[in-house]
Amino acid sequence: MDKSKLYGLSHLEYFRNSLDERSREALNSAVKRITDTKRHGGKVMVVTGSGPNIHEGVTTLIAELIRVGLVDAVSTSSAVIAHEMAGSLDRVFRVDAKALGMDMSKMPRGDVFEFTCMNDEELDALKHEMPLDDDLLARGRALPRLNSIIKAAGNMAYPMGLRTERLAHEVLSLARMYGLPFETVAGWGCDERTMLGAASRRNVPVLVTIPQMVGGGAVGMSIGDSIPVSERSMRISRMLASCDVIIESAVALTQEIHDGPFECYTGHGIWAWWSGQNTYNLRDKALIRIDLDENLRRAVELNATVQEAIDKGLPKTKAAKIPFRMEMSAFARHEGSIPIVGDIGKVWPLIAHDVAENLGVELEFLSASQDTPEGQAMREWIADTVKPLDREKMRERSEEFVI
Repeated sequence: MDKSKLYGLSHLEYFRNSLDERSREALNSAVKRITDTKRHGGKVMVVTGSGPNIHEGVTTLIAELIRVGLVDAVSTSSAVIAHEMAGSLDRVFRVDAKALGMDMSKMPRGDVFEFTCMNDEELDALKHEMPLDDDLLARGRALPRLNSIIKAAGNMAYPMGLRTERLAHEVLSLARMYGLPFETVAGWGCDERTMLGAASRRNVPVLVTIPQMVGGGAVGMSIGDSIPVSERSMRISRMLASCDVIIESAVALTQEIHDGPFECYTGHGIWAWWSGQNTYNLRDKALIRIDLDENLRRAVELNATVQEAIDKGLPKTKAAKIPFRMEMSAFARHEGSIPIVGDIGKVWPLIAHDVAENLGVELEFLSASQDTPEGQAMREWIADTVKPLDREKMRERSEEFVI
């Protein structure tokens, strides 16, 4: 990949110019806060949502930022874990499910069936791990393709979607055996260009938040079964406590961050503290949120109105007169909140580039918005380069693990 052509400054300037003036100012404030934090030995945590972060190459970029030491902790969704286990992005083709002979009562909306684009060598290698339906594969290849696309990996397509489901149970078994979160064990075998793989190599924690523990099929359930909810919540609170900057990226539910059971500034941690449990405090931290919702910025602008409503015990939505997501309450009232209203596909590469440049760090990968030629080429590169979880490598690491 010719990075000089794909990610030249002119392209980044196009992203920068696509932001309105207030978002550019917020971007600059965020970059300064992250830069100052890293210069003084502080830590940065990223809280990512699901699909958009995969499709825009943001999770691959975060993996690179983990590699160079600019990101120190990650919380994410179970769907992202499932996609990273399958290689982040892959190519699939779709056929008419009825023509394939499938039970139509079990087919998804659209009446299509997906196949992972794999060559014979890749399929033969997979047969050493799980049985494959050669007849189904042959019938699928013989049918007209309705379309071929790049999408979040290991999802609905045969056989890689099924492989991820099967792997989930194996990862869960190892996680329970060693008393570890599912994410840690999966990271042992994941590609180093995924967040899980990069974090495993640098001993950086990656955990699924409890509100985001739905998705990814068997992966999501296995993540929930790997460690107790209370332990997961405490582990996430320790991550948050250790970090000075928290960047939220296309994530809908962040109650654990702003309103968690162990957080004492904007959350419900007072009774945990009262009971002698370990708590943390968001008071002096920076909360940076990248979001397309203009109401997020409006909520911050209405800081005093929101706080007044809370002080009077009144509904925040009526006082602010805007649609109010659950996480807006704490974010709007926090003095360190920086809302960046913009496309994560455009904002993230700017943050990464500017912070890396300020700190003299060289990045080997920079993401790009998927609606640009550069972003389309990036998606092709991820689909070609980032590989699914290596089961044998995971098993080897498990044999080396010392409790």
